[in-house]
Order: sequence, then C-alpha cells, then structure tokens
Amino acid sequence: MHGRRADLREAGDLIARLGPRGAGAVSVLICPPMIYLEAAMAAVAASGVAVGAQDCSPVAEDAARTGEVSAAMLADAGVRFVIVGHSERRTLLGETDDLVRRKAEAALAVGVTPIICVGESQSEREAGREQDVVAAQIRASVAAAGEIVVAYEPVWAIGGSRTPTPHEIAAMHSVIRRELGPRGAATRILYGGSVNAKNAAEIFGVEGVDGALVGRACLKAADFAGIIQAHPAVV
Repeated sequence: MHGRRADLREAGDLIARLGPRGAGAVSVLICPPMIYLEAAMAAVAASGVAVGAQDCSPVAEDAARTGEVSAAMLADAGVRFVIVGHSERRTLLGETDDLVRRKAEAALAVGVTPIICVGESQSEREAGREQDVVAAQIRASVAAAGEIVVAYEPVWAIGGSRTPTPHEIAAMHSVIRRELGPRGAATRILYGGSVNAKNAAEIFGVEGVDGALVGRACLKAADFAGIIQAHPAVV
C-alpha cells in the first residue's frame, strides 16, 4: 500500500534503465495497488513489462461482495497475474490456506495466473518446523490443477536486515518442488524477503530459485532495475 499516481513515472524510468534490449529472457511483472492497475498498464504499454494485481476475491462470479474485486474483473481489465496469500494478508488479515486456495482457483478459472505465497514465521523456524509449515501450506493453498507461480517468502525476513542463507533458500525451494509433485519441475518458484540490488545476484544463483518477489526495493526504478539486471538471463 505505497505510492500515488505520480509515482508511476518510476515505471517509465525502469523501462528506460533496462534499455532497448529490455530484460532479456527475464519476465518482469509489477503489481501496483488495485486503483492504479490501468494507469500502470498504460505506463508500461509495449515495453514487455507485465502488470498484475495484489489480491482478488475468492468468489469467481458476480456477487454481492461490496468492496471486493473478482478475478474476472481483473481479466477483463487485462490483468494476467495476481498475488494471493501474501504473508501480510495471512498474518494481518487472518487469511487461511483454504481461502488462498479458493482465490487461486478463482483466478485460474478466468485465465489469470495466481502467484501463491507461502512462508514460515520466525518462531516456526526457531522451532525447526519451517519445512513442515511450508509443505503444509503448499498442500492446502495450491489449486489442484492449472499453471501457477509459487513465492517463498519467510515472514521473518520481510523488511528486515536478515535473509536466509543460500543453503536455507535452496532447501526450502527443494521442499516446495517436492510437494508440488509432477508439477514441480515446470512451476516457477520465486524467493521473496528483503531482496535488494546487493543480494539479488547471490539469490538468483541459488539452485531452484527462478526469480524474486520484490517488496519495497521495487518502488524506485534504480533499485528495481539493479535487481533485474542481476539475473543471469539478462544479456
């Protein structure tokens, strides 16, 4: 919940910083607040940068749900990705695995790809339960069929000064792929949690990491461009 319409100039600055070759083989997606979705799409038109939403309703069809936005509305607006189950919604708004799964299913039903977030708290990691917690979230939050993206975001690392070690990130991404079963090899799995231009190259070099779910470091074009350009697929 950051920014105003004027801040969309950062999207134009991002495109300029990436240059005429763009991000190479790297897919770049920005997910602004719902009210700025169409303005964001206009700002990145013809650039190759995609626009997604930060959430959607679990109710797929039109219904009496004042204040909610359905995945069908997002699709109608041209949105092709939506984040569901972000840790802030899970911890601050009490979203459950079941609710996250229903949101993902609603998105898939209308051709929108859900980015399903999972991750453990600090107390769960300190208790040695992190892999069990995330495995259970995958089993309960992931829609049974359809193309998805999974984002591993350890709650204790978000907005903080510490990130998991490369070994810890690799171990969790391996757990996630295992729990996804036959879909695991083809599913993009992102890491999120205090990603910045200084640590991005190391994170992208971790086995099993396909990309990053970036928080505040994406609000300024210079910072976000630095993260994107740290990916080895940018040429």
